[in-house]
Amino acid sequence: MTDLVLRARRVVTAEGERPAAVRVRDGRIVAVDGFEAAASDDVLLEEDCVLLPGLVDSHVHINEPGRTEWEGFASATAAAAAGGITTVVDMPLNSIPPTVDLAALRVKQQAAEGRVHVDVAFWGGAVPANCAAGSTSTALHELWQAGVAGFKCFLLDSGVPEFPPLDRAGLLAAMTSIAAFDGLLIAHAEDPAVIAASPPPAGRSYPAFVASRPDGAELRAVGWLLDAVRATGCRAHLVHLSSAAALPLLAAARREGLPITVETCPHYLSLVAEQVPDGATEFKCCPPIRDQANRERLWQALAGGLIDCVVSDHSPCTAELKRLDTGDFAAAWGGIASVQLSLPVTWTQARRRGHSLTELAGWMSTAPARLAGLAGKGLIAPGYDADFVVFAPDDSFVVEPDRLLHRNRLTPYAGARLRGVVRQTWLAGRPIDGHTPRGRLLRRAGAR
Repeated sequence: MTDLVLRARRVVTAEGERPAAVRVRDGRIVAVDGFEAAASDDVLLEEDCVLLPGLVDSHVHINEPGRTEWEGFASATAAAAAGGITTVVDMPLNSIPPTVDLAALRVKQQAAEGRVHVDVAFWGGAVPANCAAGSTSTALHELWQAGVAGFKCFLLDSGVPEFPPLDRAGLLAAMTSIAAFDGLLIAHAEDPAVIAASPPPAGRSYPAFVASRPDGAELRAVGWLLDAVRATGCRAHLVHLSSAAALPLLAAARREGLPITVETCPHYLSLVAEQVPDGATEFKCCPPIRDQANRERLWQALAGGLIDCVVSDHSPCTAELKRLDTGDFAAAWGGIASVQLSLPVTWTQARRRGHSLTELAGWMSTAPARLAGLAGKGLIAPGYDADFVVFAPDDSFVVEPDRLLHRNRLTPYAGARLRGVVRQTWLAGRPIDGHTPRGRLLRRAGAR
């Protein structure tokens, strides 16, 4: 017996795209049958739509509590649902308190409870206070047992004082502790010494801003992250890779057998430095959007499997903090609010390069779910959650900021025409209506 059958000519299943009838009971998929096996009262998708697995965005800064005026659980998850994302993993900053111990995790869970439109999991944070050299970190282990997906660290100033960076000794200490319980460390990798030796950003000039955070900063920091992986055996993940200069180093690490995975973001796969106007601080993110040749090398690495997943790095702030009045890149907050637009932004670029929706689902659903240890997410297959996106891949729309559901709607995509329209998003076998929060707070698979 089933509660529901969704039938479509195009379904992206675990085996690839095909006509199928997806049977659901109690919020989970129980069978994926042939298209003709469906009954007359099934939900039939329109001919121009594809059924995708609900997307998993493992890099979202929700910021609540403490900086809820930047973004909050209700607004972030409503925007995610509108963009076809059914699970997000919240970053440990820029909330106050940051998620660096069990008490802070409980505060964040209380802030989210009953207010989320999609399922939400959490990253913990690795900072000097909870991973001192020579000690086993009780705070890290407690967070892991409580079900966080892993531990985020910065290798340079994070931009907020309550989440300080790790130096090389601190990184080694953190990874030694995390390896002891087979945890995962994820790292923002830019070397502060390289940035300190670079020319400072010069006001409204975007080329000067890029020069202030050169490829060498990522390359150097990726090198010392890989050195720490070798020394400790700790699993590691590189967040928001922007610089293709680090790709040969990462490819060598893969050949060596190091447990390293890599993500990039829609803005690095779509935007290019040559088209960023001076003073357009809505384009500022760290590390920065680089040139067109760099973008194409990132696409090649994604197609070849060296980059594992595409996630938003949704990192909003208030419009005032973007310094639109002066256009000063040095003073503006670095971050792009994009959780609602990740799917069409990435698909617009992917389809131009001949990539399939099956590949897209792998990058934006299956791989992020695997990274975060979220069992039951990321595939249309028996035993998985009935989380779906009804997606019209050939439709297009123009981005109108007023129609975005992010708390702060400033976007570098304003006025852009994108391919792919989300017609409907389903969570646990039911459409998300945008009014009634039904999301759950998740724990990593295997957590106590």
